[in-house]
Amino acid sequence: MGDIAEATWTTHIRGERVEIPATIEGIRATLPAADVDAFDAEIAHTPAQDLHRVLARWALPAAAIAEDDDALARLRAGDFSGCVSQDEPRTGVA
Repeated sequence: MGDIAEATWTTHIRGERVEIPATIEGIRATLPAADVDAFDAEIAHTPAQDLHRVLARWALPAAAIAEDDDALARLRAGDFSGCVSQDEPRTGVA
């Protein structure tokens, strides 16, 4: 079994597969020095059931956040291209 500090999550940013750290130590190591104290404080006060979501938010690089912001702006502008309605039956899906 590999070193736990090497644990990663996988996500996609702008269509590219990206691995991000999946440990507190790994995430802390990627942060700018100015953010480490805020990270430590938030992690110290995060309920266990929410820890994975808070860690994921801190682990995501700026490019992932920008991609989400772009998608939200597109949706707010009324561009729903590429979206699938959950209210309409989908065809060709097993």
